[in-house]
Amino acid sequence: MGREKERMLAGEAYDPSDPELRRERERARDRCRRYNETAQTETDRRDRLLRELFGEVRGDATVLPPFHCDYGYNIGVGDGFFANFGCVFLDAGPIAFGENCMLGPGVHVYTPTHPLDPEERATGREFGDPVTVGDDVWIGGQAVLTPGTSVGDGAVVAAGAVVVDDVPARTVVGGNPAEVIREIEDGE
Repeated sequence: MGREKERMLAGEAYDPSDPELRRERERARDRCRRYNETAQTETDRRDRLLRELFGEVRGDATVLPPFHCDYGYNIGVGDGFFANFGCVFLDAGPIAFGENCMLGPGVHVYTPTHPLDPEERATGREFGDPVTVGDDVWIGGQAVLTPGTSVGDGAVVAAGAVVVDDVPARTVVGGNPAEVIREIEDGE
């Protein structure tokens, strides 16, 4: 493993133009292309391709094509994971989903981030800040989870929300930036 990949996996600033990382993104895009070309009836093939692409698939997982990611191996999903059409996961850092998570169409999850200083940003270096989603989470269509955020167990992220801060367990958040709308009561 090369130095830039080691830096990326450690959450340190790295150069995404590194040849090894470029090859790994090309590999992931090829696997995404093959996955996206499967027919709805090819469930066994989809399962095999998804397990080749993702770093971890615990139990049953469903991802409806098209799906796109950067590396794939930084993505882990729990049993009962469901992602609707058009989801995008930029996984320079780890993306972890718990069990029974549901994603609406067009959900985007971003881990890459860049230096705030313009001169440092101009170097092209970036780093990945993990995104973690607990169990039993529902993320509405076209919501965005930004680098370094987490979503607590049983939470709901409303459609179109942009999550820039951690989402407490058993809450509904919405808006841009996402804010707590209310708590979820038992039995709802």
